[in-house]
Amino acid sequence: MNIAGFVLAMQGAVTQGILWGVMVLGLYITYKILDIADLTVDGSFALGGCVCAMLVVTHGVNPVVALIIATIAGVLAGAVTGFLHTVFEIPAILAGILTQIALWSINLRIMGRSNLPLLKVDTIVTQFMAVTGLSQSMATMIIGIVFAVLCIIGMYWFFGTEMGCALRATGNNEDMIRALGTNTKWSKMLALMLSNGLVGLSGALVCQNQKYADVGMGTGAIVIGLAAIVIGDMLMGKLHSFGSKLVAAVVGSVVYFIIRAIVLQLGMDANDMKLISAIIVALALCIPVAMDKWKIKSSYTKGGTN
Repeated sequence: MNIAGFVLAMQGAVTQGILWGVMVLGLYITYKILDIADLTVDGSFALGGCVCAMLVVTHGVNPVVALIIATIAGVLAGAVTGFLHTVFEIPAILAGILTQIALWSINLRIMGRSNLPLLKVDTIVTQFMAVTGLSQSMATMIIGIVFAVLCIIGMYWFFGTEMGCALRATGNNEDMIRALGTNTKWSKMLALMLSNGLVGLSGALVCQNQKYADVGMGTGAIVIGLAAIVIGDMLMGKLHSFGSKLVAAVVGSVVYFIIRAIVLQLGMDANDMKLISAIIVALALCIPVAMDKWKIKSSYTKGGTN
């Protein structure tokens, strides 16, 4: 194995993990706080990338402004899912699927093609490289860390407010919080909007890093996000504070991409990555359950022996 190539691959994996970590933070809101597997993210991730690419390439918009607009686009995608779920009482998973399918066509409409390169335009990465003189990988890593830290701080602050606490309570016990006079439909709508806003931001960051947008760039995002959350829980499960849980989500994303990079370095076919991703998620979900069952069985055995 080429050591230099391996180190470069690991650095790239860490960078990708941090950028995708912003998406994982968004998914954390719906999956862990509201207990909803929101399939909108596959479409809203690509939406963020497509909107960002179109603005930067076609309209010459500042890359930072493009990130903001891409985030707003993600918020709107989440609002559609929230509207279908809360107003028309469509199950959340089905509402997410409907929005995701619609976004495929919308993303094609936005770009006018399936793939749009950003090779000849400035991005937030190239601008930062020009100012600091850093390499692309280092510049991207620093940018990703800054955005991830800002998102974690923002989420920690928001979920400590009265509105944020009501949103968390909705996920814990919807009937109780509704009885206390909280509009749980609005809480769900807000959560889906915030979640997909972060997902759209992550898609735009990944787009500017990889220098192209593709309508299929969000395919499997829900799997990556779930894997990252579960891996983060396994690695940092003993830390129970809300802030540590958010950090664990990003750490899980980095570890997930490192695992993928190692598998590829070992000679696995890149076409098998979807299968590998599914296996990683399955193992991450099954191992904790198997360990718990083994501990319970062991405790009963010891009790019977004594």
